[in-house]
Amino acid sequence: MTRKKNMQQNLVKTLPLSEADKLAWLRLSRTENVGPITFYRLVERFGNVEQALEALPELSRRGGRAKPLKAPDLQTIEKEYEALRAQGGDIVTAGCEAYPLALSAIDDAPPVLSYFGDIKLAGRNCIGMVGARNASLNGRKFAQKLAGDLGRLDQTIVSGLARGIDTAAHQGSLSTGTIAVVAGGIDEIYPPENAPLFAEIKERGLILAEGPLGTAPKAQHFPKRNRIVSGLSRAVIVIEATMRSGSLITARMAGEQGRDVMAVPGHPLDPRAQGPNHLIREGATLVRNADDVLEIIRNFSGNGLREPLRPSPSFTQGPANDDDVPENAQEGILENLSFTPVTVDELLRSCHMSIPVLQTVLLELELAGRVKREPGGRVSLLN
Repeated sequence: MTRKKNMQQNLVKTLPLSEADKLAWLRLSRTENVGPITFYRLVERFGNVEQALEALPELSRRGGRAKPLKAPDLQTIEKEYEALRAQGGDIVTAGCEAYPLALSAIDDAPPVLSYFGDIKLAGRNCIGMVGARNASLNGRKFAQKLAGDLGRLDQTIVSGLARGIDTAAHQGSLSTGTIAVVAGGIDEIYPPENAPLFAEIKERGLILAEGPLGTAPKAQHFPKRNRIVSGLSRAVIVIEATMRSGSLITARMAGEQGRDVMAVPGHPLDPRAQGPNHLIREGATLVRNADDVLEIIRNFSGNGLREPLRPSPSFTQGPANDDDVPENAQEGILENLSFTPVTVDELLRSCHMSIPVLQTVLLELELAGRVKREPGGRVSLLN
């Protein structure tokens, strides 16, 4: 059973999140070494975000961190939130009713998203469209037409605001509903020439970002952005992409997330057709028009992470202090890890530890910056 399913079984009824709750979520999500999967582990371990924040220094110390880990101070987080609100934006957390259901189904769903525009669009039926930045004229025309046709069939188009296919997809779906997921902070417009399109989407659609305000988009941010594009979508369509492009990374992520992968074929001599043609050869759905897409897409169901979690039994029944953890527990785990991810189940069998001990020690090592949690219940060395 996946971590996400375990969490859903432990949901409890509560009132909607207050502004103070949102700021606490933002503090924990902005903490060094606390990625999305670690965030959910902490909430699962302690039952709420506030108690997780209090536990950070001690957990990181036990993991071997020289200087105890602390979350950003509340004043810093309030400043970020106030700046976002001043620009007309807000945040949505995985504990909010407005958080997109499809996105909440993936292992590493962002705990907090900043947004401009209508957050309700993220809860509609979404289709991702990605492709080459140096797209051909025909590729851009097809993307714009397909986006418009799908929009008129009640589909919201999701893309990354990049040059080429992304831009055409947004332009084609402005009047019917479009979502732009940006790689840096939500106030960083990239590429700069898309500033007018950014303004239109802000007014008529939805813009989402995982990173803090002022974060310049860097290479390492784009795969994270891509997982949100695919995570929001019931299907991802690739239009023109080379074999080494980010669009194929998005397609791979979509497949891993259980989304339908689709591609528009191209001429074999065009390098931009290699990616889509490869995907089709590997089993992706060939797309000629909007009807081809609607034949395949499936519906999502479930509750996602609408409400906070009770502490997991594997933690509440586990070790409460250092004395309960064997002295060599950390060494045993680290010896069995490498930079190639392994599943927690494999690690459990190899280390001969109880589940509570393993989960607790892994959490300590994560917060100390020594190991990394990855989607699919996998873990690897970080440095």
